[in-house]
Amino acid sequence: MKELLKQINKSFDNKIRLAIMAVLVQKKSATFNELKKTLGTTDGNLSSNATVLEENQYIEVKKQFIKKKSNTSYHITEQGKLSFKLHVEALNKIIQGHIK
Repeated sequence: MKELLKQINKSFDNKIRLAIMAVLVQKKSATFNELKKTLGTTDGNLSSNATVLEENQYIEVKKQFIKKKSNTSYHITEQGKLSFKLHVEALNKIIQGHIK
């Protein structure tokens, strides 16, 4: 059990960060507005949680202008994919009772 608990990533303990990662694992990338609508969160909440993931190098944030309007998109990194996969696998093992 100790080893499984070590694989639980504190960065994904927050439900918004967990949801951001879950979306990006499936879609590879999403815009700020797509994530905001999908998660039903506020601008500030999404932004602050995305910043935590970016600082840990789990996602990349790209900002650009499209027709003079800012557009922010989020992309999962290889490190993010691996870290999230290990986190989910550990949770699954705990849930399924693979406790030693």
